[in-house]
Amino acid sequence: MMTADKQFKILVADDEEDVTELVNYHLVAKGYRVQTLNDPNRVLEECRRFQPDIVILDIMMPDLNGVQLCRLMRADQSLRDTPVFFLTAKTEEPDRITGLEAGADDYICKPFSPRELVLRVQGFLRRTAKGTREPAARWEAGNVVIDAERHEVTVAGRPVELTATEFRLLSLLVERKGRVQSREQLLTNVWNYDEEMETRTVDTHIRRIREKLGDEAAIIDTVRGVGYRVMDQTPATRG
Repeated sequence: MMTADKQFKILVADDEEDVTELVNYHLVAKGYRVQTLNDPNRVLEECRRFQPDIVILDIMMPDLNGVQLCRLMRADQSLRDTPVFFLTAKTEEPDRITGLEAGADDYICKPFSPRELVLRVQGFLRRTAKGTREPAARWEAGNVVIDAERHEVTVAGRPVELTATEFRLLSLLVERKGRVQSREQLLTNVWNYDEEMETRTVDTHIRRIREKLGDEAAIIDTVRGVGYRVMDQTPATRG
């Protein structure tokens, strides 16, 4: 069991009561404080009130589905940095990509193993807690500046909003500037998984980061057949 100074809070939303009861049982057994919902219309309100460390959303819910909720959270100033896990029966690759593109941090397919779900939650929170204990760091590449202490990214002085996973991914690439990182390395270091996640997950997050970096997107090189690296200059200015 993961130990921590604080009791982490997790909000679970699924329109099937047996699913929320099962997830609640296993998370509470590991010491987490859990809030469950079966009505997707209450999710945003409860997130603002409960301030969870992770939100676990089913995708296929009536009225508001998980992807819509995730997008609404990413557009909300008070919720945009809240990690989101999808727990869903939609297992096809296009469904997973859609979920990740909506801003999800992880995607767990039904039927699922409660033990695997708990391990993924523990791993995510462990990495997050570790990041807050590391010495403050500041990394730069081109006009991109990452301030780890403030958890901020700026491009030419303009703040850029990244999800928690996007921030870890970009920080790792910039910290290891000039060194090629394979997709497998990134999956292991950012998500702490290897064979359980597809390398397409990395590509999806890189695409979202590039979109947010705008004119500085080209500092992230694609090394064909291998992975990615960050350089100080875009290809057009390297000469």
